[in-house]
Amino acid sequence: MSKLIDRRAMLAGLAGAGAMAAAPARAQMPDWIRQPMTTTAPPVDYLAVARKQIAMQSRFIPQTDRVGIVDFGLPSSRPRFALVDMVAGKVEMFPVTHGRGSDPQHDGWLKNFSNRVGSLATSRGAYRTSDYYWGANGSSMRLAGLEPDNNNADVRAIVVHGAWYADPSLIATQGKLGRSEGCFVFGEDLLPMILYKLGPGRLIFADRLTELPPMPAPFQLPPVADNIRRAGANSGTFPTTAD
Repeated sequence: MSKLIDRRAMLAGLAGAGAMAAAPARAQMPDWIRQPMTTTAPPVDYLAVARKQIAMQSRFIPQTDRVGIVDFGLPSSRPRFALVDMVAGKVEMFPVTHGRGSDPQHDGWLKNFSNRVGSLATSRGAYRTSDYYWGANGSSMRLAGLEPDNNNADVRAIVVHGAWYADPSLIATQGKLGRSEGCFVFGEDLLPMILYKLGPGRLIFADRLTELPPMPAPFQLPPVADNIRRAGANSGTFPTTAD
């Protein structure tokens, strides 16, 4: 009989241990080591952004079948140029650069916008695509800035063009694209398709749309009892008691 009782007690103990193991590891941690969980920002509805911007800029934009939305809240390692098909409601994402003046550390994240001549930075706001031309970077497309934040686009020669430093293969080797001087630069293989689908008279809107996830709180050290004796900096001796 005692052996049966002991066996039942043992099984109950194993079941309890199993329940502890099944509980989330985070719940078993002491309070001081539980760190706050970071949340992922919801994806941006680029189709909704395109509709809103078309409505706001309709008097300047004769062609509304396709819209380019550039989400500079994402790093250059992520596809962040949304090519929005307004008829089919389809969104395709492609990598695109930002200006070196917007990312002095060259870590792949846009830090600031600027419309100032000579800033080499990206400008936010709505643009109208203009004519094609052949320039120093090959096939290119001029842009007209439609807002106070980007109305120097023509003076600054802010255009759409292609370059080797925007090739998506660089993301695999360097973790980011290169930087432009404020232009919207695509990989040379992608550029013909972008120029074809975003011909003259269409809208490109650029801004920081995706919100960065909150930074985690600094790691919290465990509480330390005030009455613990510490070793002196000069003597280097350790106490033998903690009274």
